[in-house]
Amino acid sequence: QVQLVESGGGLVQTGGSLRLSCAASGSIRRIFTMGWHRQAPGKQRELVASISSGSDTNYADSAKGRFAISRDNAKNTVYLQMNSLKPEDTAVYYCFANVIAFTSPLSTYWGQGTQVTVSS
Repeated sequence: QVQLVESGGGLVQTGGSLRLSCAASGSIRRIFTMGWHRQAPGKQRELVASISSGSDTNYADSAKGRFAISRDNAKNTVYLQMNSLKPEDTAVYYCFANVIAFTSPLSTYWGQGTQVTVSS
C-alpha cells in the first residue's frame, strides 16, 4: 500500500504565506505526477498545481504567480509554497500522487487533506 501524509496547513492572514508538504511512503516502485487539489465549502474539488517526475509544472490560473510547486524525488515528497494568500484560497488542500506500487498497477493516491484558512 501507499500512504500520503500532508502537513503545513493552518490559519494565516491575507497576504501571508504557507508551505504545504506531502510525503509518500509504502511499497512504492515509481512515482509519476504529484500535485495538489483543493476543495472549498460548497465548491467542487479543483486542481491547484501539479509536477511531473521530470519537474514539469502546471498551475491553475488562480495559483499562477503566487504558488510554487516543487518535489524532492529522494524523499518522495511534494511541496506547495503559497504566497500572497487571499481569503478565496481558503479550502481543504489534498495532495495526490500517481504511483506504481510493487503490488499494484498505476493508481492515484490521495492524502487526508489539510485545512488552509486565510482571514481577511
